[in-house]
Amino acid sequence: MLALGSTERQSRIDWLQLLGLAGLMIVGVLFIYSATHARALESLPWHKELFIRQMVWCGAGLGMAAVMCLVDYRSMSRWSMVAYWIMIVLLILVLIPGIGTMRGGARRWFDLQVFLFQPSEFAKLAFIFAFGHFLSRPVEELRSAGVFFKALGLLGLPFVLIMKEPDLGSALIFIPTGFMMMLVGGVPRRFLIRLVGLVSLLAALFLVDILFAPPGWWTIKLEDYQRHRLLVYFGKDFAPANATKEEKARANRLQQEKSYQGRQALISVGTGGLTGRGWCEGNQTSLGFLPPGAAHTDFIFSVIAEEKGFMGSVIVIALYSVLLFTGVRIAGQARDRLGKLLAVGVVTMLFSHIFINIGMNIRLMPVTGVPLPLLSYGGSSVLCSLIAIGILQNVNLYRRSY
Repeated sequence: MLALGSTERQSRIDWLQLLGLAGLMIVGVLFIYSATHARALESLPWHKELFIRQMVWCGAGLGMAAVMCLVDYRSMSRWSMVAYWIMIVLLILVLIPGIGTMRGGARRWFDLQVFLFQPSEFAKLAFIFAFGHFLSRPVEELRSAGVFFKALGLLGLPFVLIMKEPDLGSALIFIPTGFMMMLVGGVPRRFLIRLVGLVSLLAALFLVDILFAPPGWWTIKLEDYQRHRLLVYFGKDFAPANATKEEKARANRLQQEKSYQGRQALISVGTGGLTGRGWCEGNQTSLGFLPPGAAHTDFIFSVIAEEKGFMGSVIVIALYSVLLFTGVRIAGQARDRLGKLLAVGVVTMLFSHIFINIGMNIRLMPVTGVPLPLLSYGGSSVLCSLIAIGILQNVNLYRRSY
């Protein structure tokens, strides 16, 4: 009987998803190597090479994903609120000077000497588990306004804390993830329609404040670099209408500086043509036009597009499509609401990352610090993505028929 159960679980492993996963990890390592070696002035010890570190993170992430599959997701969900509140505590601690590490104007990391730990990445997974556990209650309870407001509280708390870091990109991931989980979970449509209306109104007021209010009149507090990114994206002049000639010249120089990364990323994508310049042959990276500090992280898709062209970009999108569509299939085959909610949450989170990151590489979205799952360099991002895949496989392995 035990052997039969083991065989049944093995047959439920989604091998197509794992194949797509393997393809993305290989592509990520190859192009992190390309992006970091193009302008290397000296060779580093092998253990400090970023592509080697990425391989280590991939190995560690696969191990964590395998561990995630050892215990039924229903059993793990009993501890989901504990994990959620632990992550809330970490999100608070990271904001405290002397505990959280400040980089680039943001305090998002714990410096553990060996690596930087970014709690906002793991907060997404804790939120998905806790939110799935909360929404898997009887549908009749979800019709209560009180339960709906509690759900908004679970969503809003990590959102606000991550915004304080500030990390607008990561915070925004919570909105579509939470909305899709509520939609699939059975929250009444009238609540969701009002929520969409409220969010749309707040977004409109936010944009009006950022784009049209005179400098000094802004009521929404953003870091300067965040405000500049939005002004660049919407093509708004940095200088006010009544600015002097000198002020306009300074504003124009600042605008050129702040739009530099986005322009160079778009040039990289455009110069790749059909088949690209060749691996490690990208001029934008080798000549330093694509910023070296961002080429292997936020703009790894631009590196791939330049070196492998349209065909390489299509292959990357196809691999992501395999990952997402197999996730949707797992959600559809889940036999209980918790499994369905977990799968929907993971798929929406991954899709949001992919859409925002590729979108900012082709000027469809403003530049944010959202990594491209499994391709961008970064330990926290890689571990989060692979654990998320482990959750999907867990739902597939332990689904039950009723």
